[in-house]
Amino acid sequence: MSLSRFALLAPVIASGLVLSGCFYTNAAQVPMAKTYPYSEQQRMQAAHHWQVLAEYEAKGILQQHHLRSTPLYLPERTDRTSGEFARGYRALLTSELVSGGAIVKKRPAGAVTVDFDVEVVHHSDRGFVRPYPGMLTLAAFASGVSVLVAPSSKAGLALIPPVVAADVTSGSWNYVGDEEIIITTEITDSERVLYSSSNIYYINQGDRRHYAPHRVPKPPPVPRVALDNHW
Repeated sequence: MSLSRFALLAPVIASGLVLSGCFYTNAAQVPMAKTYPYSEQQRMQAAHHWQVLAEYEAKGILQQHHLRSTPLYLPERTDRTSGEFARGYRALLTSELVSGGAIVKKRPAGAVTVDFDVEVVHHSDRGFVRPYPGMLTLAAFASGVSVLVAPSSKAGLALIPPVVAADVTSGSWNYVGDEEIIITTEITDSERVLYSSSNIYYINQGDRRHYAPHRVPKPPPVPRVALDNHW
């Protein structure tokens, strides 16, 4: 661009810069999406994990001094919304409470009620979810080393370090699914809540029946064709 042409455009550019200062530079029509700090959440996918939760909640209950000497009653779950988790968790929590020295009664008279609620959350349209920290770096390292040594006869050896690292750390790998559960354990005395604790976990989509069998999608009906002897 010649100096004369630049001299002609200079006032236009300067005017644009001045006018742009009349508006908010940090403005937007809608709030911009912002991520949360990195955090981790456990996946519940074994009955042993129910045992871990029961142990955790029993300790939390017994740490409340006003509940250690209070008789507790855990009602049975017999309604249609109760799956394997409700029956299993009730039994496990009862065992942990008794082992910890709590007074557990078979009938509600003279006792406070220990109950729990399970809420299944299904995400049908998640946005981008970053991979497990370090996965992209490991993949890039493995690819880079393989390319560098590819012409040599020892190209396969380049994959040993990444594979060893994956073998050592794979036990802590997991994936972010679309199913979560919120499990709340409560102790109530009539209208008063004496204890409440909520925990959130990922679950496998096929395990929804453990927690909310009434919310499991029914399979599509099998088409049937009527057969007779008329053409």
